[in-house]
Amino acid sequence: MNDMSRFSTLGATRQLPVPREQTQQLLDLRSAASAQIKPADLYTLADRLEAQAQRFPDQPFLIYGTDVYSYAQVDAQANRMAHVFYDKGLRPGDVCAIAMENRPQFFFCWFGLVKLGAVVAFINTQVNGKPLVHALQTTDAKAVVVGEECLDNLLATDGLPGVPWWLIEDLENPHDRVLPACVDQSLSEQIAQAAPTPFPREVRAAITAESTTLLIFTSGTTGLPKAARYSHMRWMSSGDVMEVTMGATAADVFYCCLPLYHGAAATSVTSTALRVGASIVVRRKFSVREFWQDVRRNHITVFQYIGEICRYLLNQPVVAGEREHSLRYMLGAGLTAESWQRWLERFGPIQVFEGWGATEANANLINVDNYVGSCGRVPDWSRTNLRLVRYDVESDTHPRDEHGFYQLCKPGEVGEAMGFIVDHPQIGGGRFEGYTSAAASESKIRRNVFQAGDAYWSSGDLLRYDDDGYFYFVDRIGDTFRWKSENVSTLEVAGTLSDLPGLELINVYGVQVPEHEGRAGMAAILMQPGHTFDPQAFYDLTEARLPRYAAPMFVRVSATADMTSTFKLRKVDLQRQGYAPGLFADPLFVRDESTRTYQPYSLQVLARAGLAPFAGHSHE
Repeated sequence: MNDMSRFSTLGATRQLPVPREQTQQLLDLRSAASAQIKPADLYTLADRLEAQAQRFPDQPFLIYGTDVYSYAQVDAQANRMAHVFYDKGLRPGDVCAIAMENRPQFFFCWFGLVKLGAVVAFINTQVNGKPLVHALQTTDAKAVVVGEECLDNLLATDGLPGVPWWLIEDLENPHDRVLPACVDQSLSEQIAQAAPTPFPREVRAAITAESTTLLIFTSGTTGLPKAARYSHMRWMSSGDVMEVTMGATAADVFYCCLPLYHGAAATSVTSTALRVGASIVVRRKFSVREFWQDVRRNHITVFQYIGEICRYLLNQPVVAGEREHSLRYMLGAGLTAESWQRWLERFGPIQVFEGWGATEANANLINVDNYVGSCGRVPDWSRTNLRLVRYDVESDTHPRDEHGFYQLCKPGEVGEAMGFIVDHPQIGGGRFEGYTSAAASESKIRRNVFQAGDAYWSSGDLLRYDDDGYFYFVDRIGDTFRWKSENVSTLEVAGTLSDLPGLELINVYGVQVPEHEGRAGMAAILMQPGHTFDPQAFYDLTEARLPRYAAPMFVRVSATADMTSTFKLRKVDLQRQGYAPGLFADPLFVRDESTRTYQPYSLQVLARAGLAPFAGHSHE
């Protein structure tokens, strides 16, 4: 799989497609790999960890700065955690949440919990208040493992469920506050005293591969994020699949700089590295300045990206020796064709595995051909459960044929991606594992799609494909837009900011930004008579209430309530006008992190935010 001849020649002319048979051959290998683990197998993530610790005891598993932990050491630390958590009352099937930044202790806690058969819920380290309360309630967590670095979220939140919070010390971020009684500060001492002896497998012996092992939050089209179920089988299968996709081996070094709670780092990166006995370089947060130093220092070969990260790196000044590095593979989503082309030209022929899917998805796409701009390919429709269904954006409906069934898209047509739901006791692929909420799970299922009695998972994503079967991501359906690889609910953002002093109405939507995947948030607001828009107050409110990625990049201050008439259609008009001040007279503001406020629109402020002018319009 490492044959560099798989790369097509890139240039000004259109890239030639790889023969369909060649693409399908690799996709067939992926399909076979995904079916190795059966739903009823008494085999879990913990079993794989213990087997690999036996197989690669001295191989580095986690690298964090100058700290290196071998497979045997990680397994031993997980054993200590498992003994302590079991002594504290956790049992198989119980849910335990983790709120912690990327660091080795995250893995130790996670693996320790799966050793005793607990289900692990990953909590977004950026949230507090109502979203944090919701996360713990919707997962029915019996306890929370909290990193010292995340204590501020706890202390800033009222109404938390009455569950114990087990504190994991963070020497890089020590706290000096008086903590509430619910925080158990004795955990670190208990872990240090615990034996590293193997945790008894019989405790989890009855857990099958189809059982849920993770709960990962994913944003829906409305409301608060939903907790998606992730089985042991699906988690391990993702590593089995990527092993054959990349030809990964124990000699590879993976780079983990995306947040582990987000899913991609904790699923694709970790499962693949564990499957092959490779190493993972763990970084708390992505750093533009440190990225290439990390790659060269640690001989990193595989990097999981989002498009935004690649854009940040491409915006850095060119320096000598940029093509001298060890990076061979990149896997992720959101890399635009323009950025992809520039990346290859600047940093060399790195294999890019751009994909499409979702945490809860039962179908996915992956570009195994390095075909610039595409998120995947379907060479043969008979070998996939994915279908692209016609969708009418204006009416927000799926057109039907004369028999009342949905219609398939033809090449070039934009439609919603859906996955046929496979419901068979001996087949894992194609299952929709759903959410902790049965109602939320049902809301994502479409029935009687192409024939009576069938069922499909509805992605809410709009895609198109070309005559060669290559797919391209277009947008999200409805009021959710994607920014920095996060889905942002416009209704949630509007509701969160609706009590801004003097505010009459707020309309939140996403606008297209050149060279960016998805859309940036924009708020059109109407102030009450006698009140004026205070950009500093609005910025402070977003900082206090919203994760950074959900804060609107633009604010348009409207003079009349006309913007809310036929609300949805008006939103479409607002989106089309974007942030081109020449198209409207309303004052326009841009979020400026350097001055920590919203500044009146100018090309200078726009450039500081790393954004280009609105496409197709001149700016004075």
